[in-house]
Formats: sequence, structure tokens, C-alpha cells
Amino acid sequence: MPRPPRLSPDDVARALTELPLWSGDADGLRRSVELPGFRDAVAAIVAIADVAEAMDHHPDVDLRWRTLHLSLVSHSEGGVSELDLELARRIDALLP
Repeated sequence: MPRPPRLSPDDVARALTELPLWSGDADGLRRSVELPGFRDAVAAIVAIADVAEAMDHHPDVDLRWRTLHLSLVSHSEGGVSELDLELARRIDALLP
């Protein structure tokens, strides 16, 4: 199945207006979220992993104690695609 193409900088900027917890540009999206504790952060990673596996699209995740730093990019496309936007939406539905 073909992957969605890289989005233009304008398309990403428009999409970010609907994803206020995320920042970035056509090269990648970023969000950090602080959870109540370390185990909560690990549980969030597991929930994100389930969504990512279902989509066959995986974020870069960095866990620092109770803070998750998330990065989304479609490496095969060299930037942000619709898959990244959809994964961001699904992550927002999981996290506070």
C-alpha cells in the first residue's frame, strides 16, 4: 500500500492550527507532555504503541522521568505526511 506524500509547509501550518499541543513544520511535529508519574508515562507509551502498531506508523518517543517528548515524521517521505497528522490526533485523544 503506498504511503501518503510529504505535505507542503503551508499544509502543515494549517494542520497545526487544529493541533494546538503540537509544534513543528514540514520536517517534523513535536509535543511534550508531563504525566503525574513515571508509571503513568510508561502506560502512555504503551497506549501510543498500540495506536502506532495499528497504523503501522511509529513515533520517536523520549521518556525523561514523567515527561514524554514525542516526534512525528514520515521518514520514507522525508517530512510530515497525513499519517503524522492522524497519529498526532490519536495521541491527543489518549493524553491529557
